[in-house]
Amino acid sequence: MTKDKKVTKKTPSASKGSYQAKDIQVLEGLAPVRKRPSMYIGSTGIDGLHHLIWEIVDNSIDEAMADHATTITVILHKDNSITVEDDGRGIPVDKHPTTKKSALETIMTTLHAGGKFGDGSGGYKVSGGLHGVGASVVNALSEWMRVEVGRGGNLYVQEYKRGEVVKPVKKGATTKWTGTKITWKADDQIFDDIDKYNWKTITDHLRQQAYLTKGVKIHIIDEDTKETEDFHFEGGIKSYVEHINQNKETINKEPFYVDKQSDDVRVEVALQYVNDYNERLSAFANNIHNQDGGSHVVGFRAALTRTINSYAKKHNLIKNSNGKNGESLTGDDVKEGLTVIISVKLPDPQFEGQTKSKLGNANIRTITDSVFSNYFASYLEEHPAEARRIISKILLAAKARLAARAARDTVIRKGALEGMTLPGKLADCSSRDPASCELYIVEGDSAGGSAKQGRDRGFQAILPLRGKILNVERARLDKMLSNNEIKSLVIALGGGIGEEFDVEKIRYHRVIIMTDADVDGAHIRTLLLTFFYRYMHDIIKKGYLYIAQPPLYSIKKGKFHKYAYSDTERDKILVELEKVKEDKKPVEKADTTDELDEKIEDTEEETVKTKKIADIQRYKGLGEMNPSQLWETTMDPKNRTMFQVTIEDAIRADEMFTTLMGDEVAPRKEFIQQHAKDVQDLDV
Repeated sequence: MTKDKKVTKKTPSASKGSYQAKDIQVLEGLAPVRKRPSMYIGSTGIDGLHHLIWEIVDNSIDEAMADHATTITVILHKDNSITVEDDGRGIPVDKHPTTKKSALETIMTTLHAGGKFGDGSGGYKVSGGLHGVGASVVNALSEWMRVEVGRGGNLYVQEYKRGEVVKPVKKGATTKWTGTKITWKADDQIFDDIDKYNWKTITDHLRQQAYLTKGVKIHIIDEDTKETEDFHFEGGIKSYVEHINQNKETINKEPFYVDKQSDDVRVEVALQYVNDYNERLSAFANNIHNQDGGSHVVGFRAALTRTINSYAKKHNLIKNSNGKNGESLTGDDVKEGLTVIISVKLPDPQFEGQTKSKLGNANIRTITDSVFSNYFASYLEEHPAEARRIISKILLAAKARLAARAARDTVIRKGALEGMTLPGKLADCSSRDPASCELYIVEGDSAGGSAKQGRDRGFQAILPLRGKILNVERARLDKMLSNNEIKSLVIALGGGIGEEFDVEKIRYHRVIIMTDADVDGAHIRTLLLTFFYRYMHDIIKKGYLYIAQPPLYSIKKGKFHKYAYSDTERDKILVELEKVKEDKKPVEKADTTDELDEKIEDTEEETVKTKKIADIQRYKGLGEMNPSQLWETTMDPKNRTMFQVTIEDAIRADEMFTTLMGDEVAPRKEFIQQHAKDVQDLDV
């Protein structure tokens, strides 16, 4: 039985269909930024917090690119405020003709106000902060901000609170210093955690900016930890390439480098070939990383392929069996083993999409092509020995490409002829909707058996791998595809491999690596991560790759049963258990970790039994869990914990895979020695 609702007659202005001028909300000043912060900085999490630093640093970098600043200092203060200081010209402080306020106040409190929109006569011809919103957005999202400007022999100061001016610009003492110093504290009303600044994230980003801005000095200081970093690279992106290849065997010992101004566009390219099978290309426009390339990359690729073919044919280095010039080398051939940084600086960059991931200026293709081809052709002629080594490397790549194509076609054709028959070891799911399907890649038949029995057959597929897959960091595609485990994985996923991989065709939108918590499991996980990073990169970019987190311990006491996923969590559970009353009497509490450890009788077996606390079982392998346990802890979407694999910095990720999985032993040994102290409770 329900009560009748009272019906109230609405006036026309209040009716559901009403939409009048008075309904339009106008947000003035910086209010829109505080209302919708993610529209301006991406998120209010840790990425957005760091984005505030990038916006202010970009303004200082603009001064450096315009040859007005040489030094930038970034300070992380103990109270979670940040300071960015440069020795540039200083923000103008005279009265703005339109706003009738100080230019400093106008820039810091008005969206789309800055020296980045005019003809460059007094502002910036080249700028990374394109939209003139950086400083004002940071101001809007800060609890407080203080700006100090050294200009014309005087110090000028203005303070703000949540984007609002506290006092007018104040002219202070005389000073010889010129530049801008901005200090702010992110607003805890906006951001999730204002104390989550990551030292590594900050130093990695600013190191990259130092490489891209030849000659600038960047100092970074953490007042809390006393850590400091100093970056200064006179070689610019040439030094960047040397840094990327520091642990690799190089083909041309010194990187090729060109820095040329063409009209109002500056083109910088640095490249070096190394003795492996992967391409490492990073492109930038006005110091903005273009992950999806753009016109400058298209121009470079065309020029590289054409110039190498021209040199090779001119010197009769490409031959058929009859001794005459053979077929031309392809773009895929010249990419193998190539490390290249492309950096262009231009007045009016046009980007595709909000993330600026792709440069769209059509004229940049022609300019990059012309500058690079002219200077690279001269380089090859002037360095004949290195030119021949490069050509030899590329000719080997061409032969391998044909072998790889045959191997890839065999794998794909085999699947097609057999009606896309999936690997026999694969226990597939019944759903055919990739968005709801997930594939568990499991180590060994034992764990595979438990996973197959414990899974939800509707959407969970299981692919057990036998042993360790091939280290793809040291193998070409044709050799990879002769490996049964890799072949099974490629066919099971269904998207192809390498250059022809199409992430839109894969059969599962969650690919989950599930290995044992020991050395072998960690090694297999690293081998798989290397495989996906090198040959199915888009799976990671799309956010489809995960790492399962099975528990390390099962802890039981009477009817009490909990799982612990780390040693720390195990200890916390044991402390909780000590507080449980036995026979209505509290169990004596251990005051220290040592006392707690004394109560646990360690044995050589993985199961530790204690009368005083609990029965603790250490899971060394997934196969030790029965199907219901594996489902409950690791595969049930309601309970499981998984890590999503992301690539915050592709170049750093590339360096890590090369160090851990490449041919050079010395860098790997150095890495292990450096980080060995961080490893705890390692099972060998």
